[in-house]
Amino acid sequence: MVNLALGKDRYADLRKALPAQLPDYLAKQRWFGGKARQIRATEIADAISVPGAAALLLIVKVCYATGSDEMYAVPVVGSEGDASDLRIQADGGRSSIGLKDALSEPRFLSALLELIHAQSTVEGERGTLRGRRTSAYSALAPSTPGSLTPKALRAEQSNTSVVYGDRLILKLFRKLEEGTNPDLEVGAFLTEIADFKNIPQLAGSLEYRSRDDKIMVQGILQAFVPNQGDAWHYTLTSLGEFYSGLKEQFKDRSRAAIPEGKNAPVSGSAGSALESYSQSAKVLGRRTAEMHLALSTDSQNPAFVPEPFATEYQSALLRSLVELTERILGQLREKLGSLPAETQAKALVLSGKENEILARFRSTLSGPLHALRTRIHGDYHLGQVLFTGSDFVIIDFEGEPARPLSERRLKRSPLQDVAGMLRSFHYAAFSPLLGADAMKADDVSRLSPWAEFWNARISADFLEAYLTECGHSAFLPKNHSELQSLLELHLLEKAVYELGYELNNRPGWVGIPVEGIGKLLSS
Repeated sequence: MVNLALGKDRYADLRKALPAQLPDYLAKQRWFGGKARQIRATEIADAISVPGAAALLLIVKVCYATGSDEMYAVPVVGSEGDASDLRIQADGGRSSIGLKDALSEPRFLSALLELIHAQSTVEGERGTLRGRRTSAYSALAPSTPGSLTPKALRAEQSNTSVVYGDRLILKLFRKLEEGTNPDLEVGAFLTEIADFKNIPQLAGSLEYRSRDDKIMVQGILQAFVPNQGDAWHYTLTSLGEFYSGLKEQFKDRSRAAIPEGKNAPVSGSAGSALESYSQSAKVLGRRTAEMHLALSTDSQNPAFVPEPFATEYQSALLRSLVELTERILGQLREKLGSLPAETQAKALVLSGKENEILARFRSTLSGPLHALRTRIHGDYHLGQVLFTGSDFVIIDFEGEPARPLSERRLKRSPLQDVAGMLRSFHYAAFSPLLGADAMKADDVSRLSPWAEFWNARISADFLEAYLTECGHSAFLPKNHSELQSLLELHLLEKAVYELGYELNNRPGWVGIPVEGIGKLLSS
């Protein structure tokens, strides 16, 4: 292994050689968020030697042709042969050093955990990297963290996670942002103040502080939660059993092929799958309510104290909804001709309903709302929940990554999270009928009414359990019609957002948000 201990000569080598190589390197990384933007220049803003790892943590500034600059963490370790991703000249140009991603090096991963364990501070050229422990650290971590074998996971896109044995998991942020990180802030609150058990308990963090005192969270250390995967995959597995059971019933023409109402009885293996998942949806509804109740308990910390729906907030929310709707419906009209044939008719109808959508938003936000705004999850769906086999653990309180940190920390109605989960159920119900593994056309036609049935039944179970657990909480409107109106506003907002995503990424899935918006407008 090549020693990358930082000295003035080595730092000069980095600043001279890497800026020309970094644009191509970054474009190949799954975690790099600027692929759609033109890079004007890159700069090594800082380089930090990580003790005991022979590695460097590079803080890279990316300047774009338009828009604001971004900062990324690029940990590198010396390498030999063809494994190098980057290369710098050394010894006055007489030799060169290859560099590769340090997350492939166990010594580097162990060194990061040791920084948190020892609460050490490491000096870079222009800033510091510091480890911090929470009050829960001692109960979550062994006294000798070096005994835990580290392993970097490769599933994430915007960050990278490292598992240490079966005890801890470190989420390492690749994109660094100045300010309070909501994932760290909410995790600390739920662990140390509210004592909410259905999250990975927060054990510590890594923060980078620049010379001019700008603080950026580099990593979050949490308890590792044994699980069977996220709730999205669990839901699709259950739906697979539900649909397989129905297809068996279709062979018996004496059985009804179309469900009658969301409480219609379902027999056989399909019924068993439905009832089992129904119980899970109720548990998830209760856990969601418990999360919101925990987030609404603080009466001292200004970042968490619940606030009323002020006129200024409602006006700002309406402006953002108008902008979103006008932009997405404009995209829909532009792309109508390129949509799948089976979607075009309904999409054409929807393209003319912009004013109706805006009228719904204005109707809800034009008068006073008798409820409180609190901190919420902010990006809540089945993929943000782990299934343990009998319960659910809620993860990733970052909020929508595309939003600035300041926006992600705003207090909102908890019904926004509820709407996100209800929309996720709708997606889950129809996703097995779409995509590369879609069923035969005849099966899709016969199962579509059952997908609607499943969605209505499970959504009702989830929502009933949620509202029952919340009771008369002040963050929910006391008036049923006001509650329904606010929930439908967030459902409509989410569906319009989804429409824009599918238009730009998965045109074959546009039918799901189109159907969702249509049903909301007809209700």
